[in-house]
Amino acid sequence: MADPLSDDDIQRRLAGIPGWAYENGALHRRFEFADFNEAFGFMTRAALVAEKLDHHPDWSNSWNTVTVDIVSHAAGGVTDGCFELAGRMSALA
Repeated sequence: MADPLSDDDIQRRLAGIPGWAYENGALHRRFEFADFNEAFGFMTRAALVAEKLDHHPDWSNSWNTVTVDIVSHAAGGVTDGCFELAGRMSALA
């Protein structure tokens, strides 16, 4: 299991994933799409990536919006894997 990153490391690495923030101990982002179909399609594609990485986000969907929080519950914080998933989700959006 990976160790959680320090707050300083997290803040530095956030520059590499625009749109994401560090909130309540997790990487956080709100994605907005044209409609529900696009939002759900994004979630479907992101779910396949998350399963492949074996790292699953906490997320919700409301019509055209997907709100995402990523943290490693097993490691007790944000890890390299969290940043990997965040970057891949950004690329899908």
